[in-house]
Amino acid sequence: MMERRYARWAAPVRSWVRSSPGTHIWLLVIGITSLVIAAASEGLETFLLHRTSSNIHELTKHPFQSLLISGFWIESPVSFLLYAVLFELVHANVERWAGTLRWLFTVGVAHVAATLISQELLLLAIEHHRAPQAMKHVVDIGVSYGLAAAAGLLSYRIPRPWRWPWLAGLVLFFTMPLLAGVRFTDVGHAIAVLVGLGCGPLVRGLRPWDFGALRRRAAR
Repeated sequence: MMERRYARWAAPVRSWVRSSPGTHIWLLVIGITSLVIAAASEGLETFLLHRTSSNIHELTKHPFQSLLISGFWIESPVSFLLYAVLFELVHANVERWAGTLRWLFTVGVAHVAATLISQELLLLAIEHHRAPQAMKHVVDIGVSYGLAAAAGLLSYRIPRPWRWPWLAGLVLFFTMPLLAGVRFTDVGHAIAVLVGLGCGPLVRGLRPWDFGALRRRAAR
């Protein structure tokens, strides 16, 4: 009985993971780096977070390395479960629908563009004495830029008229922080969403969700 129940659940899970390999490899790496942070001493944790950041200091010294590595760490290991849920809801759905290459291109371009533009704006603020010099060494790691871009691209999988509430929610979620007081990460998230939306031509011709079919399948 237990074996049948396990087999009934294991097959769909394996199929889901295989249909979005990039998402789950990325999530696995983040899980490993989160365990490293959780097990590290306070001094080592500080070193790792700053060394793997894509801040102004690291971008100046190691531009390609910092852009790549910063996307595989999160600042708080406690947040890993939340990110795991968001990866399954957003990244896995986009990768499965658009394909790994289109998904990876969108996420990669958004991560790089959002990081470079937001850090350039921060540098200008420092040079004009609107931000302290210490901000050159601020911790700037994480996967949120990629998530924002994937959420933008996911808009094209949502059929009309449901697409418009989704887009309105994205706009509100990512523009409200800008109205409350501009931070460089808020600018980065807004840029990442725009990149995701701008990658719409990559998924042109792909079929959106058929909510009617999903309801019929769930009713069986």
